Amino acid sequence: MNSKWQSLVLALLLAAAAPAFAQAQQGAPPNAPAGVGWSSLSPEQQKLLSRFEGQWSSLPPARQQALARGSGRWLGMSPDQKELARQRFQKWRALPPDQRRVLRERWEKFKSLPPDEQAVVRQNFRKFQQLPPERRKALRERWGNATPAERKQMLQHIRERQLQRAQRRPRG
Repeated sequence: MNSKWQSLVLALLLAAAAPAFAQAQQGAPPNAPAGVGWSSLSPEQQKLLSRFEGQWSSLPPARQQALARGSGRWLGMSPDQKELARQRFQKWRALPPDQRRVLRERWEKFKSLPPDEQAVVRQNFRKFQQLPPERRKALRERWGNATPAERKQMLQHIRERQLQRAQRRPRG
């Protein structure tokens, strides 16, 4: 892997580890995760993370775990998946800092939802993605132009429709 791509991979891994690093700097909770020993990483992971070898033991345990998980995911990706990840990371880096902050907050809010609510959000997102591009655009514009009260009303309407559908389903 050439150094350009290795730097990009490293940047991706750092971005993935950033939330854990921020949490570790704020003071780790008493049940903080244990660190990952450098020797416990695979040779491929060590090569990918070689920039950290000299300072690995001084990294916060949560960051070590995040980097280890991220490198494992990266090494398990197909070339197409890696290219898609590179494109997404470049798109992320191009966003203004305030937009990245908003997206991080939304992600944290999503992660705080109970698993069943996360599943509903994922299902609705998949349905949205399957809509024709012009319908998605129209819905985005409608949402963007709506007042907070109108948005609340739209969400309530969606919840009522989902509840009605769930009640009509045969129980098995």
